[in-house]
Amino acid sequence: MSLPTNRRSVLAGAGALTGSLIAGGRALGQEPRKLGYAIVGLGGYANIIMPRFAECRHSRLTALVSGDPAKARRIAAEYGVPERNIYDYANFDRIRDNPDVDIVYVILPVALHHEYTLRAAAAGKHVLCEKPMAMNAGEAAEMIAACDAANVKLMIGYRSWFESHNREAMRMTAAGELGPLRLVTSQHGFNIGDPNQWRLDPALSGGGSMMDIGIYSLQSARYLSGEEPVEVAAFEQTDRSDPRFRAVEDTLLFQLRFPSGAVADGVSSYSSHHGRSRAVGAGGLGWIWSRPRVTAATGCASIWRGAPASMSRRSCP
Repeated sequence: MSLPTNRRSVLAGAGALTGSLIAGGRALGQEPRKLGYAIVGLGGYANIIMPRFAECRHSRLTALVSGDPAKARRIAAEYGVPERNIYDYANFDRIRDNPDVDIVYVILPVALHHEYTLRAAAAGKHVLCEKPMAMNAGEAAEMIAACDAANVKLMIGYRSWFESHNREAMRMTAAGELGPLRLVTSQHGFNIGDPNQWRLDPALSGGGSMMDIGIYSLQSARYLSGEEPVEVAAFEQTDRSDPRFRAVEDTLLFQLRFPSGAVADGVSSYSSHHGRSRAVGAGGLGWIWSRPRVTAATGCASIWRGAPASMSRRSCP
């Protein structure tokens, strides 16, 4: 996703995977050590991720995988990765013999997530894969099966489940503190740039805004309701004269209905800025408004309780 990202956002998902592996080592009586990550794909998002390893207590950058040898050598020198731990896509499978690598972090276009997850699992390495997970549900099921068969962990880099304000919102709706949930509205989008980038090529991305940014709206509706939708309706608005949207959708507006009767309104866009979710309970007991943690100052949730004339408010960090 072409958005600025702060340290907490970048590290939250990776920290959850690393934490589970550290805990496993402790349970076996092993001395904790920093776990080694191999970064597969050295594009824009990888360059947000890699500087943050210096701030990690349990993780370290130990290997690089790239189709550009000069770039790989330059980045290896910058981060202290030995040249013996530089791989290309042809010799990637040799990573199985490298004890410095515990986890493979796949930061490639979506069309390559399936292949490199399967290859990493076959090499006996745990996998952290960027979102969206795969091009389709069939690929996703095969990724899960391959990691299960290899007895390695698979995690998708979807940070929102681990942010404190989202977790508090989930807790509150699950506990019924707003009353029965009636409505979730969730809008996510940004103005995408270069029309030649891979995110706008469906053969590499699997789709447009919905695959990339709209999943935040969809996931918000699912984790705030605690349910899976039973009905869906959607409307697309795409200007095909815009060179960015020759092959993928721009804006989607969708509605979901859940078994409890709660409904959700969602927005996904590649041409307008959005970043907020709102959950409303029945009977005027209150509502939650939140926005994602895009920068250090912006992630928050505001909780309002009571009738409109006498609502109380508190905010989560």
